[in-house]
Amino acid sequence: KGTVVLAYSGGLDTSCILVWLKEQGYDVVAYLANIGQKEDFEAARKKALALGAKKVYIEDISKEFVEEFIWPAVQANALYEDRYLLGTALARPCIARKLVEITQREGAQYVAHGATGKGNDQVRFELTCYALCPQIKVVAPWRLPDFYQRFPGRRELMDYAKKHGIPVPVTPQTPWSMDENLMHISYEAGILENPKNQAPPGLYTKTRDPATSPNTPDVLEIEFERGVPVKVTNAGDGATRRSALELFVYLNDIAGKHGVGRVDIVENRFVGMKSRGIYETPAGTILYHAHLDIEAFTMDREVRKIKQGLALKFSELVYNGFWHSPECEFLRECIGRSQEGVVGTVRLSVFKGQVYVLGRESPRSLYNEELVSMKVQGDYEPADATGFISINSLRLKEYHRLQSKVTVKQ
Repeated sequence: KGTVVLAYSGGLDTSCILVWLKEQGYDVVAYLANIGQKEDFEAARKKALALGAKKVYIEDISKEFVEEFIWPAVQANALYEDRYLLGTALARPCIARKLVEITQREGAQYVAHGATGKGNDQVRFELTCYALCPQIKVVAPWRLPDFYQRFPGRRELMDYAKKHGIPVPVTPQTPWSMDENLMHISYEAGILENPKNQAPPGLYTKTRDPATSPNTPDVLEIEFERGVPVKVTNAGDGATRRSALELFVYLNDIAGKHGVGRVDIVENRFVGMKSRGIYETPAGTILYHAHLDIEAFTMDREVRKIKQGLALKFSELVYNGFWHSPECEFLRECIGRSQEGVVGTVRLSVFKGQVYVLGRESPRSLYNEELVSMKVQGDYEPADATGFISINSLRLKEYHRLQSKVTVKQ
C-alpha cells in the first residue's frame, strides 16, 4: 500500500497500531517527537525497529515549540474558557508540522496517528497535515470500524500485543491517561471521567503539593521584550537564564517546586462534548501572570481592549486545531504588532501554589506617577471632571427617565 509515517509514542496503543499497519500492507516509518516529555527515546527507537518499522525518526522539537508556539501564546495571554493554558493544543501543530516534513522527506503518501475518534487531537493533527500538505492521506485507526471493533478495550490490545510480541507495560496502568510535553501534562479518562471524583494522591507529577512545598518563596525578576521573556533572574541565589528553552525549563522547575500551575476543569471539546481534564502548567502559569502585568503597565487602554478580544479568538482557534489557518496567522500578526511596546521587568514571588506580583518597571510605561498622585495636582485640572461626569451621566438620566414613564403607565 506504500509508506505511512506514524506519529509514534512508544506506548501500547501506537505500538499495536504500528504492527496493525504492517498487517494492512503498509511500510511504516515511525516518528517520535521529543517535545520535552520524560521518555527513554533510545528504548523507543529499538522497540519500533523490533516491531518492524523500516526507519525511526526521533526529532527534538523542544526549542521550536517554545519559540514558535509557546511565545505567541504568552504574547496573547492565551487562555481557553478562562482557565486552560492550551498546553496540548499548542504542541499538536508543532508535532504535526514535523510529521509532514518527514513524510515529504520520505516521499510517503500517508500519515497515521493514535488519537481517538472522540477527542480534539485528531482534529489538531489532521488540520495541520492538510494545511501543510493538501494531498496527504491520513490513516486514523481509532476511527476505522475494523480497528475499533476489534479493539473495544485495553484487554484486547494487550492480547494482540502478547500475540505479536509487542512488549506490554510491566508496571500497573494508572487508572487515567496522561499526555506530557515541555509546557504541561494532562490527565483525563478512567476514574477522572466522573467529574465529582477528586484527583487521587500521587496523580500530579510536575508540581509538588502546595501544602508540602517550601516555606520560603522564590522571588524572580522576568524581563520582557516585545511581550516575550528574554531573561529570568532569581533574586535569592542570583541564578540567571536567557535562552528561550533554558528559561522555560528553569521556570518549570521553580513553579513545580512551589506547586504552581494546577487546574481541574470541565471544558468544551471542539467535537461537541464536555470533558474533564486536570492540567499542570508550571512555567506557563508564571509567565501568564507576569506578561499580563507588564502588558497592562505598557499598553494603551483601548488597544488592550481590542487585543483582549483577539486573544479570546486566538485561544479558541488554537484549541480547535486551526493554528495554520489564515485567520490564526492574521491574529498572530495583529497580536505581535500589539507587543512592540511591551518591554520591561516584572518582579514576582512564587509561593505555596500561587504567583504574587511584587512590582514592575519599564522604559515604555504609560504610568505617570505625578499625574496619578494624590499628593501633587500635576498636569490635571480636577474641575474638568465635573463636565466629564455630566456628559457621561446624560445617557443614564435619559434611560431612567424613560423607565420612570413606563413604570407609571403600567
